[in-house]
Amino acid sequence: MSLLRIVLFLMFATATAAAAQTDIALGGIQADSSAPVEITADSLSVDQETGIAAFSGNVLITQGELRLSAGSVEVVYDDDSGDITRLIASGGVTFVTATDAAEAQTAVYDLADNTLNMTGDVLITQGRSAIAADSMRVNLATGKAQLDGRVRTTLTQQDNN
Repeated sequence: MSLLRIVLFLMFATATAAAAQTDIALGGIQADSSAPVEITADSLSVDQETGIAAFSGNVLITQGELRLSAGSVEVVYDDDSGDITRLIASGGVTFVTATDAAEAQTAVYDLADNTLNMTGDVLITQGRSAIAADSMRVNLATGKAQLDGRVRTTLTQQDNN
């Protein structure tokens, strides 16, 4: 389904409802959860008892072609395997792929479920078009996203010259 059809549907849906729950396809937001996760930051605090590492200051996380940046990120590890199970980002989160970008106040990336949950002033940019909502849940294996809350969109027509 083309982005234009998705956006037109969103415009119709939001014109008739104060709150919306919308499913959309975000083809560029897909991830391989088995790819290594690389994290850089200004500082790191580790708590062995809770299995949490807290990165702060200019945090940048990459996994394959995905990039997530934020003011701070907590990394939660599995007690048994020591694998990363969840990333909890806050302080202005930006999530970027080859074709899409998303911004929010907070984000939780669950590696086991391969999902990304973003909340607080969510803004998705695809090319010159944008969609905003209160929250978004993305299945990174399929690229399917669900936006909840007041969904708003901006349509920009391509120039055919």
